[in-house]
Amino acid sequence: MSIDSTEDLFVSGLKHAYYTEQQLVDALDELEQTSSSEELKSGFAEHREETKTHVDRIEQVFDQLDADAEAQEDPVVEGMIQAHEEFMDQDPSDQAIDRFNIAAGQKSEHYEIATYGNLIPMADQLGMDDAADLLEETLREEQDELDTLSEKGEQFDYGELEASN
Repeated sequence: MSIDSTEDLFVSGLKHAYYTEQQLVDALDELEQTSSSEELKSGFAEHREETKTHVDRIEQVFDQLDADAEAQEDPVVEGMIQAHEEFMDQDPSDQAIDRFNIAAGQKSEHYEIATYGNLIPMADQLGMDDAADLLEETLREEQDELDTLSEKGEQFDYGELEASN
């Protein structure tokens, strides 16, 4: 696909966002399963359900474009998934996994925030007010999740991590 217009760039970004959200549904399940903290498990499960809503919203935007919802692989997302797999292969302690999972969640939230932060102005420029509103709602949820994960990271007890070594 040749990208020659704002709409082409928007559709390309939307395809990447669609792929990202779809992959994160599975990745959040993995984060939930590998975390030892019940609080983290619960948070990842809740965000997985919210992420399914994000997938639905992107499908609504594709509908508004009268286009088929299509995902385009995103190497950034693949890299984050691979980093988690490689970390888990090192047989880390439960506490190290919990802290790594918090950081992995933060990284993905930053990436999603950047993605939506770029898509929204394009939707606005294209006169797609309803699409912009849907994407803005998702952006706010991603920002809220980042705040939650950042708070968990700040409260993480590194003493427990040191004691497990």
